[in-house]
Amino acid sequence: MDKRLLDILVCPLCKSQLHLDPEKQELICKADRLAYPIRDDVPVMLVEEARSLSADEIL
Repeated sequence: MDKRLLDILVCPLCKSQLHLDPEKQELICKADRLAYPIRDDVPVMLVEEARSLSADEIL
């Protein structure tokens, strides 16, 4: 994912910074414990498409 794009994307729910998980191809919001998928190099920034993260995954 392009670093410039990652710098401007924020969580659509709380507007906090997102962190890239390159292995799972997800953008992580630690504040809301959500993982937004990246499909075909395009981040899917819909809360309905995000998966909930367990406490272990946040670390």
